[in-house]
Amino acid sequence: MAFVLEVSVNLLGRQQKLNSFYTSSSRTRRPLTYARFSRTQRRVLSISATLSTPIQSLDEKHLDRANDVALPIMVNSCMGKMGQAVIEAGISAGLHIVPASFGIQSDAGKTIQVGGKDIQVHGPSDRETILTSLVEEYPNMIVVDFTVPNAVNDNAELYCKSGVPFVMGTTGGDRDLLYKTVEEAKLYAVISPQMGKQVVAFLAAMEIMAKQFPGAFSGYKLQVMESHQATKLDASGTAKAVISCFQKLGVSFDLDQIQLIRDPKQQIEMVGVPEEHLNGHAFHMYNLTSPDGTVSFEFQHNVCGRSIYAEGAIDAALFLAKKIQSKADKKIYDMIDVLREGSMR
Repeated sequence: MAFVLEVSVNLLGRQQKLNSFYTSSSRTRRPLTYARFSRTQRRVLSISATLSTPIQSLDEKHLDRANDVALPIMVNSCMGKMGQAVIEAGISAGLHIVPASFGIQSDAGKTIQVGGKDIQVHGPSDRETILTSLVEEYPNMIVVDFTVPNAVNDNAELYCKSGVPFVMGTTGGDRDLLYKTVEEAKLYAVISPQMGKQVVAFLAAMEIMAKQFPGAFSGYKLQVMESHQATKLDASGTAKAVISCFQKLGVSFDLDQIQLIRDPKQQIEMVGVPEEHLNGHAFHMYNLTSPDGTVSFEFQHNVCGRSIYAEGAIDAALFLAKKIQSKADKKIYDMIDVLREGSMR
């Protein structure tokens, strides 16, 4: 794992390519003229995080397991690479992987082996029946959901109806309805569009800055580029959260202005994604430019692979189990709550 916090008067090596990309992709924006700045004019804050190796779980002394019995988790959906990464992380953490998972109808009846465990896939038609039987067999089971955006609300409603605590890592869906459903059911849940602990820490820092210095970037122009694997259908929840912070800091920006990069050629040549991580990455860049074009700030966080999210999801499940065991008054949590409970390693 590498994590770099850097303040520099120099731009990133890929800046010229990105400048031309930004300029060509927007008719209304002026070309960025970094190359013409003097040394004293250039001020770039670059925050870069590149993570491609597994992240360890939170210290077990902070997340005691009930009676040292392996916590059973059900991972939906196991056919996807994210779901499989969570299963592998759960196995490494010593959790019990429930041998069942929800998937699309065409995958119903299939059995997939992940980490030496056979997982049977069940389609939408028998989800409620299967979940009821699993709750009887594993009364302290927690579901980890990494499915698809259009399944978020239906899945949450099912978990609430069955009384199954869950970790929702899937982005999208109607988020207001999601929280309303869980609140009314008084169910324990961790809901977060971002499960990577270090990225969440960065988001928390952004929230603090937005709260303490509202309007600090009034008048600045914001450009946002995010690159993910081609299978990611929606805009990044992390990008939306960061943009919300910039809006509180006085920046005017609409979510439809996010530049989504899903073409592998652009990802390699313009963004700098390693070819081996084209099928699993999250590269984000936020560029702020002053009204007169003489000052710019750049925030960047790059993730290669899925281990950071998988480990975070397992930490969230362990955290939730602890809250359930202690009968905590608060029921709905996010990853910042998980970070506050544990330790960063």
